[in-house]
Amino acid sequence: MTQFLSFVKKEFYHIFRDKKTLLILIGLPIVQIVLFGFALTNEIKNSKIVICDYAKDEASQRIIGKLGASRNFNIQQTLLSHLQIEKAFKAGNIKLAIIFPANFNNDRLHLHQAQIQIIADASDPNTANTLTNYASAIILDYQQELMQNTAIPFRIVPEIRMLYNPELKGATNFVPGVMALVLMLVCVMMTSVSIVREKEMGTMEVLLVSPFNPFLVIISKVIPYLFLSIINLCIILILSVTLLDMPINGSILLLFAESILLIFTALALGIFISTTAQSQQSAMLISLMGMLLPTLLFTGFMFPIENMPVPLQVVSHIVPARWYYIIVKSVMIKGLGFSAIWKETLILFGMACLLLAVSFKKFKIRLS
Repeated sequence: MTQFLSFVKKEFYHIFRDKKTLLILIGLPIVQIVLFGFALTNEIKNSKIVICDYAKDEASQRIIGKLGASRNFNIQQTLLSHLQIEKAFKAGNIKLAIIFPANFNNDRLHLHQAQIQIIADASDPNTANTLTNYASAIILDYQQELMQNTAIPFRIVPEIRMLYNPELKGATNFVPGVMALVLMLVCVMMTSVSIVREKEMGTMEVLLVSPFNPFLVIISKVIPYLFLSIINLCIILILSVTLLDMPINGSILLLFAESILLIFTALALGIFISTTAQSQQSAMLISLMGMLLPTLLFTGFMFPIENMPVPLQVVSHIVPARWYYIIVKSVMIKGLGFSAIWKETLILFGMACLLLAVSFKKFKIRLS
């Protein structure tokens, strides 16, 4: 029994001395509980909306007040004209727009029926459907309040319009997220593992002492994964168009160019991981934990980013897939051009350059 207890004690010592293992055993459950139990939720809150109020009467102001008091909505501004709404949607600044007609209250009093137009960005169909339901419920609540004080029945009818995805197809939200996930995982994981494999086999040192430029060795390792990723991209797009009936409304050349930019960013990240990992197992673990979870959680196609706490929203800015997801939805679904996505493109380009610079510098220090 004493010998058994000594082995148990020794194993505890091994665990406590290995900081990485201890971090995984204790830190990972804490992170998962905080993320999935507190930070990540499918509930839609603080969604940015705009109001176009042609009526400017007591009824419209009461409804606007109720919308502003709801935690589900964050009124950005009151527009002077409905012509400004499309520009706000294309810029990605809002999720919903509500338009009050000029004779809103008069129609309610004299015709016993009034209309309110609700326009939603249906490129994310789940969010659009939820937000229109929230707005309709607030309007219905106001109608019921008025009905208590009058014997004359009337109706306020929300006229709902879904932009970019009138049929509310789930593929418009699913496909861009899968594109980002597949490209990130294939490029990062395969690149990091292939380079670390050379180190484990001892062939990397042989290559470095040869007349061949060591940086060309790295580039030659990542080029095959560039072509494989492009093939994966083509397959996803073909299946999306043929099987899921999802049209490509924007420029396909621009979509391919932006996808190649993400691929270069992911390859640079894979090289960076390969310079720090000591084995294929650790490289794969870092790639999976560093790419799979952030891409699923912080891209926006599973959990709305605006619902997360501010620190997590800040973290999402360093995830390349988030910016690519915005780009794909803008080009593929909304049919927008480069002028609408130049900021996201610049961020991805900056990430790629930074990761390549740090990776090559660290690679030279390690192997000099």
